[in-house]
Amino acid sequence: MADWEDLLRKRSDGRPRIMGILNTTPDSFHASSRVSTEEAAAAGQMMIRDGADWLDIGGESTRPGAESVTSDEEIARIIGPIRDLSQVSAVSVDTRKAAVAREALASGAQMVNDVGGLRDPEMVELVLESRCAVCIMHMRGTPETMQHDTHYDDVIGEVAGNLLSRADNLVEQGHPAKRILLDPGIGFGKDDAGNLALLTAVDELRGHHEYGVLWGTSRKSFIGRICGRSDTSDRLAGTLATAMMARELGVDVVRVHDVAEHTDFWTLQEQWRDAKDLKSTSDEAAGA
Repeated sequence: MADWEDLLRKRSDGRPRIMGILNTTPDSFHASSRVSTEEAAAAGQMMIRDGADWLDIGGESTRPGAESVTSDEEIARIIGPIRDLSQVSAVSVDTRKAAVAREALASGAQMVNDVGGLRDPEMVELVLESRCAVCIMHMRGTPETMQHDTHYDDVIGEVAGNLLSRADNLVEQGHPAKRILLDPGIGFGKDDAGNLALLTAVDELRGHHEYGVLWGTSRKSFIGRICGRSDTSDRLAGTLATAMMARELGVDVVRVHDVAEHTDFWTLQEQWRDAKDLKSTSDEAAGA
């Protein structure tokens, strides 16, 4: 396993790091991604073999309209898999509860993926105290309410401003900037136009500290609406289109359900680029 801190930024060849999604929940929006606590270790091992750099383990759904579960229930769902998988992979805990994050870090997780965007002062204190990696995601409201208001006067400016202020606050209190990822929260309290706008705004999220950028677009509803695919099982092609965008724009980490497919996509894309460059060089030499 590579140094987990290195895995917070894209590879030297420009390919984003892959974060595999492990949902130990009965109600995550993409049914095929749901695994039981007992199945999670095997599913995570498969993702590692397929090319995952990170495993993001969550015990509470944050799909639109999802209801919260107790900290105890969330902990019971995730701690076993985190203990097992942190021995062989970099592990992130997907939670908005400080109590859950604390248990996860004590069990081997290296990063907190906070879909609540560090709005909880207790979570801020935990991140500063532990010096763990943190992904700060933008979400207006809660999963129960986030789609009630999706209007922004300036979606890029408002989302970037919110995330950068929270990240800068951590750095001002001594947290390493290189351990921070910012996630614009695609599909979390945005309409389709807002989602697309945010998919152009990687540079705006980096700020002067050059924070890492994470995208979570995998099989989301905006892909379904744009492509006319109501079932999440039909959204892989659209998801891979966003993977192409991520690679072109320099995104550092992509959070995905389909690890093998992303690995294959980028591998073939890079082989094609190499062949194209070789042809160009040969053509230039022939014309010299």
